[in-house]
Amino acid sequence: MNDHSLIIKQVIGKTIKAIRIKQGLSQEDLAGLCQVDRSYISLVEVGKNEPSVSKIFELCEGLQIKPSTFFKIIEAEYEKLKETNTDAE
Repeated sequence: MNDHSLIIKQVIGKTIKAIRIKQGLSQEDLAGLCQVDRSYISLVEVGKNEPSVSKIFELCEGLQIKPSTFFKIIEAEYEKLKETNTDAE
């Protein structure tokens, strides 16, 4: 796995966790809304599991956020991390 894939997985996970917490949802709550196991949510949030596009749509529905908004957040966070990594070199 290349660095870009790893960074994207981490950004997706951190973003899902941040939105979930902001909305006052537990991992169990979000899992129930998305009909997945709580451990799946945990693995996604820590960047060990990368959700498919269809699963991202389900997660967005559970989080009551448009997928387009979610992807804009992901893109912005990814660009920030890329810039930080470029500056550090």
